[in-house]
Amino acid sequence: MTSSADAVSTPAAAEHPVRPALLLGALGVVFGDIGTSPIYAFRESLKAAGETASETTVFGVLSMVFWAVILIVALKYVVFVMRADNQGEGGTMALLSLALPVAGKLRPALTIIGLAGASLFFGDAMITPAISVLSAIEGLQLVTPVVTPCVVPIAAVVLIGLFAIQSRGSGSVGFLFGPVMAAWFLTLALFGLYHLLQQPRVLLAFDPRYALAYVGHAGAGVTFAVLGSVFLALTGGEALYADMGHFGRGAIRINWFAFVLPALLLNYLGQGALVLTDPAAAANPFFLLFPSWSLAPFVGLTTLATVIASQAVLSGAFALVQQAIQLGAIPRLEIRQTSEESIGQVYVPQLNWLLAAVVLGLVFGFRSSDALANAYGIAVAGDMMVTTLLVATVAYGLWRWPPYLIFPVAGLFLLLDLTFVGANIHKIPAGGWFPLLVGSAALTLMLTWRKGRAVAFDRRDKDAATMTDFIAGLGRADAPIRMRGTAIYLTKQTEIVPAALALNVRHNGVVHERVVMLKVTTERAPRVSESERIKIEPLPAGFSLVWLTFGFAEKPDVMAALRLHRDEVGVDPDTASFFIGREKPVPSLRPELSSWQEPLYAFMARNAVRSPDYYRIPPPRVVELGTQVEM
Repeated sequence: MTSSADAVSTPAAAEHPVRPALLLGALGVVFGDIGTSPIYAFRESLKAAGETASETTVFGVLSMVFWAVILIVALKYVVFVMRADNQGEGGTMALLSLALPVAGKLRPALTIIGLAGASLFFGDAMITPAISVLSAIEGLQLVTPVVTPCVVPIAAVVLIGLFAIQSRGSGSVGFLFGPVMAAWFLTLALFGLYHLLQQPRVLLAFDPRYALAYVGHAGAGVTFAVLGSVFLALTGGEALYADMGHFGRGAIRINWFAFVLPALLLNYLGQGALVLTDPAAAANPFFLLFPSWSLAPFVGLTTLATVIASQAVLSGAFALVQQAIQLGAIPRLEIRQTSEESIGQVYVPQLNWLLAAVVLGLVFGFRSSDALANAYGIAVAGDMMVTTLLVATVAYGLWRWPPYLIFPVAGLFLLLDLTFVGANIHKIPAGGWFPLLVGSAALTLMLTWRKGRAVAFDRRDKDAATMTDFIAGLGRADAPIRMRGTAIYLTKQTEIVPAALALNVRHNGVVHERVVMLKVTTERAPRVSESERIKIEPLPAGFSLVWLTFGFAEKPDVMAALRLHRDEVGVDPDTASFFIGREKPVPSLRPELSSWQEPLYAFMARNAVRSPDYYRIPPPRVVELGTQVEM
């Protein structure tokens, strides 16, 4: 019914055993986004330089790309941020769950910051499929210009197919896509290496002095524009952390350092070598890496890889929504568990088709990857900055790192994040407004829902009697009739009479012989062991209090838990009646929600998944009793 606000759980991560099949699955889901960045990142960076691709520009841009990938993705995310796992779970919500209990007086501000970061992730989840697939299909224009008018329709068909297969689950999709991504990274590495061997001096770009020299050559304004495009090489770094719960930290780290990072660097170096040899290749250095005879089949492989790039953020978005629901940040939605082995693999139908509609709108609205590049980056950069703030809080309050260690590490990453945020600000008028609009809308929904739920519960329970007084009153002459059977009342506060019980007594005048007050809570940990799942407190007159605890990454299956602990609870859930209160928000003469928040909250409440469906309670066993709550 509610999240456990003060529960703190920091046991060791439940790490997935690193098997070859898991490595292949992780390769198919986790690295698609960052793995397809070479298609457009180097091209857009050279374009942002606004001049002929001189040697100074090529070396400077390559040096920026190399050090950005090393510092942000390799060091910050793969080495540093991935230490902040919540029992193996990653992502903004999992990190927020670790940070809040140790935030102290900063807790309210940190909550808003964390929710803002999660909101910005949704903007990334919408733009990534559109720009990735469009950039791949545009490669067909190099094969034959005849297909130019068909690029957008073809991209739309590919994307519809991607969203249609999401119900199969990220695990099965990952193992299906794994071999494709293995072939993709191998191809990137081989063709990049081929051109690198033609111009081996391009390896000098590893020297950071070339990046600094370019800054002096180009000036601050042009450098910031270039950095905004260089940042495209980092998109997908956040997805590595968000997808950690799907495949585990070990599989992601091994894949990154042993396979993905070398392939990416070889390809960027190969593109730089090609442009040094032929400056005209700067118009599309990625596809021009490949000989004309191989271009058609490679465009097919690129299309598959970009579909997989979209999968990385989609699976991360599904996991993020599940965690947000369990933590009470958004209304309940339908969550489908797609794997019997990994609890982190889920599918959210409503979110999937909402994303599909928006992504198709972006494809038909922007119509090219060049145009979408202007919308891409600002949301991801903001999300990365939020991650730095949250993980610094965890390092200080949970890991007990001394300030002299936290400030240099977190300070470096925060400085880099702020630099890239600043470098992407110029994109806002040309399309960057879209992910910011999406993030603002998502954050508004989250904050409105949290505030509305708090007001609804306070108004509903304001005049409720205490359980002690209610049970004591059952011995009076005018007490309600006790009837045979067992009633289970879902409740939020165990000290007061649930609204459903009060309504049942008021309208029917009866109380069952056996009454269970059931409180379902969400722990600030991904999973809860069965030994800690249930807590029972007997009360007089046939009453008892039962707490069921689930992790924020678990599906709260009440019936399964009660069946498993039937002997401890002392009731048979398959013969008991479940009484659930349902509040209908109505306008108040003294509103606590603003005039625009009240209808928004009411809309979300009406469209949330019903409690019996969310908790998997069979409809024949449910009795719903509704009441109006003034907002």
